Amino acid sequence: MFNRVYFPLVAFFWIVMNVLLWRAEFGGGPELSSSVSTEVVWQKILTAPDDSTLEISRNGKRVGYCRWGPNAGEELATGKISRDDFVPEGMVKQLRRYTIDLEGNLLSGEPATRVRFNLHLVLATNHLWRELSLRIATRPEVWIIHTTAADQTLEIKYEDESGKWTRRFTFDELRDPRKLLEEFAGPLPLALVGPLTGLEEPKNLSLGLKWEARNDWLKIGHSQVRVYRLQAHLLDRYQVVVVVSRVGEIMRVELPGGWALVNEAVASL
Repeated sequence: MFNRVYFPLVAFFWIVMNVLLWRAEFGGGPELSSSVSTEVVWQKILTAPDDSTLEISRNGKRVGYCRWGPNAGEELATGKISRDDFVPEGMVKQLRRYTIDLEGNLLSGEPATRVRFNLHLVLATNHLWRELSLRIATRPEVWIIHTTAADQTLEIKYEDESGKWTRRFTFDELRDPRKLLEEFAGPLPLALVGPLTGLEEPKNLSLGLKWEARNDWLKIGHSQVRVYRLQAHLLDRYQVVVVVSRVGEIMRVELPGGWALVNEAVASL
């Protein structure tokens, strides 16, 4: 008698749990197209447990790859950095910064030239940038750009077979394109600088990116998974789309000019 009652109860419980799990994963209807806080999605990107390996393509043709590696930097409450997983008793880890490392290479131009790049970005806990370093190398040329928010300066280094040079600019100088043109192209008549740059007066460097985030679907093989979709318009003309997994892994990036970055886990299917 007990077995006759026990089996239907277990079967009913199993069915209910599967329905609830299915609704949590695939249900929700309008909720899946609802808006999400961009801060929530950005936080997931910065704290993603794994790096994102992406294939770079242009107009459907693969031209390179890159690896996106976020990291949340933790320090002990005393200010000392802990390099081990073990935390001494009584010591508390505190989040001090976020870092993003992007490295990869791509084929550019005709004949094809391989360009290697490395980017290191440091962010504060409030997601404001602190430091940025970018290295671009294509034999025999090497460009290195380094800037820090505290110093309000940007340094550019260049090196090739003929030699090397270094230039340093303040942020105020970067807001005036005339100074940059005079530095790299020599003195130009002010009457020509305006038409060449399209700017009559110094303009702010902001690109005016306003991100929006929504819940969405991504088809992987024969299955669909829930993702976040970030979208913005560059210079009010070009659309930028970033598809992010629920744990913050970059799945796909769509850029102007037919450029796309696709996670290798999706590209291989």
